[in-house]
Amino acid sequence: MNKKLKLEELKRLTVSEFKSSVKEPIVVILDDVRSLNNIGSIFRTCDAMGVEKIYLCGITAQPPHREIRKTAIGATESMNWEYSADALNIVRKYKNLKYSTVTVEQTSASISLEKYHLKNDKIVLVFGNEIEGVSQKLIDECDLSLEIPQYGTKHSMNISVTTGMVLWTIKMNKLLKQHEM
Repeated sequence: MNKKLKLEELKRLTVSEFKSSVKEPIVVILDDVRSLNNIGSIFRTCDAMGVEKIYLCGITAQPPHREIRKTAIGATESMNWEYSADALNIVRKYKNLKYSTVTVEQTSASISLEKYHLKNDKIVLVFGNEIEGVSQKLIDECDLSLEIPQYGTKHSMNISVTTGMVLWTIKMNKLLKQHEM
């Protein structure tokens, strides 16, 4: 029989267990993200994927905020996060730490997400404003750009949906890479 699991059957980590657990060397930068609901949803997704850290940059709102908490459902307490006025400084910091730096943006040289293969396990993902996307200065500083192929009349997806798709794909690529070794 296929039965839905109860919360206590899911064996979820406590906040303190999660904070002390080993994380994926994945850093998410949100630059000038306007929607508080999107920010909260991204916190929740980053927690689910075991992301190392989130940086909230520019005009991106920060916890505690009622609208962020509503969609984060506690992930603002479990996730390691920091505010920085300038995302460019954060990208440069992680480049010096030998992380691959990747914008998630449609550019003239972007790589389609399904064709991307990790070369470095340590990665920074930069997500931009819901209307303007990632700034050109960040695109210029980063190693490459990823985009999600789209087949309809719209040329963008919700940032929280995009973040989930990119993180899940990268996580699966890492797992596949480990199994090939």
